[in-house]
Amino acid sequence: MGISFGLREVVIVLLVWSSLVGYSEQAQSFEVRTLLRVRELLNSPASLRSWNNETDFCNAETSSSVTVVCYEGSITQLHIISEKGTPQLPENFSIDAFVSSLVKLPSLKVLKLVSLGLWGPLPGKISRLSGLEILDLSSNFFHNAIPREISSLINLQTLILDGNKFTGRLPDGLGLLSDLAVLSVKNNSFRGPLPDTLGDLQNLRILALSRNNFTGNVPDLSNLENLQVLDLEDNSFGPKFPLFGSKIVSLVLRRNRFTSSIPENVQSCHQLEHLDVSSNGLIGPFPSSLLSLPLISYLSIAENKLTGMLFENLPCNSALNFVDLSANLLSGRLPSCLHSGSKTKVVLYTGNCLETGDKNQHPVSFCRNEALAVGIIPRHHRKKMGSKAILALSICGSVIGGAILLAVAFLVVGSFRAKKTVRKTPTRLIMESASTAYTSKLFSDARYITQAMKLGSLSVPSYRTFSLEELEEATNNFDTSTFVGEGSTSQIYRGRLRDGSYVAIRCLKLKRSNSIQNFMHQIEFISKLRHQHLVSALGHCFECYLDDSSVSRIFLVFEYVPNGTLRSWISDKHSRRRLNWAQRVSAAIGIAKGIQFLHTGIVPGVFSNDLKITDILLDQNLVAKISSFNLPILDESTGKASLQDFPSGSKELNGARERCNEKLDVYDFGVILLEIITGRRINTKKDMKILKEQLQASLTGDDAWRRSVVDPRVKNSSSDESVKTMVEICYRCLLEDPADRPSVEDVLWNLQFAAQVQDACRGDSQSSDSSPISPFQPSRQIAIR
Repeated sequence: MGISFGLREVVIVLLVWSSLVGYSEQAQSFEVRTLLRVRELLNSPASLRSWNNETDFCNAETSSSVTVVCYEGSITQLHIISEKGTPQLPENFSIDAFVSSLVKLPSLKVLKLVSLGLWGPLPGKISRLSGLEILDLSSNFFHNAIPREISSLINLQTLILDGNKFTGRLPDGLGLLSDLAVLSVKNNSFRGPLPDTLGDLQNLRILALSRNNFTGNVPDLSNLENLQVLDLEDNSFGPKFPLFGSKIVSLVLRRNRFTSSIPENVQSCHQLEHLDVSSNGLIGPFPSSLLSLPLISYLSIAENKLTGMLFENLPCNSALNFVDLSANLLSGRLPSCLHSGSKTKVVLYTGNCLETGDKNQHPVSFCRNEALAVGIIPRHHRKKMGSKAILALSICGSVIGGAILLAVAFLVVGSFRAKKTVRKTPTRLIMESASTAYTSKLFSDARYITQAMKLGSLSVPSYRTFSLEELEEATNNFDTSTFVGEGSTSQIYRGRLRDGSYVAIRCLKLKRSNSIQNFMHQIEFISKLRHQHLVSALGHCFECYLDDSSVSRIFLVFEYVPNGTLRSWISDKHSRRRLNWAQRVSAAIGIAKGIQFLHTGIVPGVFSNDLKITDILLDQNLVAKISSFNLPILDESTGKASLQDFPSGSKELNGARERCNEKLDVYDFGVILLEIITGRRINTKKDMKILKEQLQASLTGDDAWRRSVVDPRVKNSSSDESVKTMVEICYRCLLEDPADRPSVEDVLWNLQFAAQVQDACRGDSQSSDSSPISPFQPSRQIAIR
């Protein structure tokens, strides 16, 4: 009877298996027929003529024109790209039938159909491809409006519709595509104002709308902290200058109807490489500081009504290779830096009132009259008008004359005091944004956006510039009551900003003279240090000497973490606060994740951080944050070479150096973990050696013996398997030979396992979200320019 029952089971399994195999083969055969139908509807172009019933599409050779990618037997990517200028498909072509065939490939995630001659209105049934992440239909002949159903493609990350004949307005539903990172609809016939919902696309990095018929003011994009490319060329936007975040890399507003002034925040966009605001009606002063932005290489303000006086000694960024100042109302002398540098540098400046000796410049009176005509009074003209007014008043009666003299005296005294005040606080401010430059790879495929780049989701404000006055107000002029501590190179203060939030302010006084430009790389680097398990950088402030503009002090502003050090929750004898075992494991995971980000989440990595348990702080949710790490700018304050400069030498040498430095941090982490496990303070090498020997002895014993090294206050709430895992990985971190120590990834995997078995065994509700159930995925890298 038992044997008979076993045979029935075998038969059932075989039947199920054969049916699954049959289903899989049917599915593959169905997808083959679908692709052959696509080829037929496309009029059998040359690139697809090799397709037939025998083609193994999942293993077929890819090319620049045709790519088919499969996953687990299903087609997930389809790329068909023809040459530019492909004519429109014949009149008997049916876009509806074509899309009806495509939606029979339900696993599609990437669909690129470029220059295929497709025409007609895009059917709303395209939304049935619900898993689409990338949709590129550029260089075809689609017309009418984008279907509203496009907003149901909630996984869409890239939408490129360039070079078609789309009309109508952009649908409001685009704001529902929360993952959208690239939206490009260049070279179409869209019209009307943009939907306000574009301001809700928090992950948007590229917004390219050039050469359409859009009108009206651009929606507020200042909350799009990740926006790097804004291309609005050749539309009818205006009159207000658009609002955007400080991480912008390329800003193209050419040929629109913007008639306001260039706002001050543009001067704080220190990732800006390409700026083109030409052919508008912009008025007001030209911000000459745009010439010296740290990454600027292309600057065009031509054909506006911008005013201002230029000077020969104005600084320029050395990478600036194209400048067009033509057809404005600028006066003064052309900066000498525009004539120096590369022979390929292009500098255009005709049609102004500059003192160049060229015939292509207007007289100064022309620019003055033109400025007055649009309601702008140049600075030097205002002074003349003011002096004339005083002269006119001074010849009136003696009483009025005496009053005027008294007023002038007050003005002189006030001016003198103001100068003294300026000398006392010789500040000059500059900001770096936490962003990397966009690449063509990012433009074409939003999947290249790494998790490390998606740091805008942190619950901390964007990185920004702070004024010295703002920091003085926050600390009551750096009153001793706000003093927190002092290191070898800096003092730390606790401040309260105007919005009520608290910050930690680190003040570094420099020992040698440096210009702001010398610190831009380090500031950019520090602005990248934003992670859930780091005390994240919020901004900076430079204080400079007025005589030579060299930096005297640097203020680094970090988030304030209120719950004290991890030690105060673990081994402080007088503290009533204690972390249970699950919370300790969670804190250890957080520290490991922070170290992993420092090593691999940014380039170059931050190693040799000399971590101590007192460097670990806990926030209001008891999330562990590393507060002290190897900041490159600290070396500048002491006059030493920066440890975080880009490494030199061979790749093999650099890799070996990084592996060695990584193991130093692993050892320091092991010391912290030892205190977390034992609940006993480790202040000396002797303390550590004693506890390490006890740890080693426990590894050879049973569960009870291992528990003997655990903090008595939490050992009863810990599971045996969790304790065993923690003890073993701690001991491995403390091995003498760095080569024998585990990697950070190995440490993190073991800690997460310890958290999982603890949760499974005890059902501990205190387990933090820092102990995810999902498998470990290493952090990706952010390249720092």
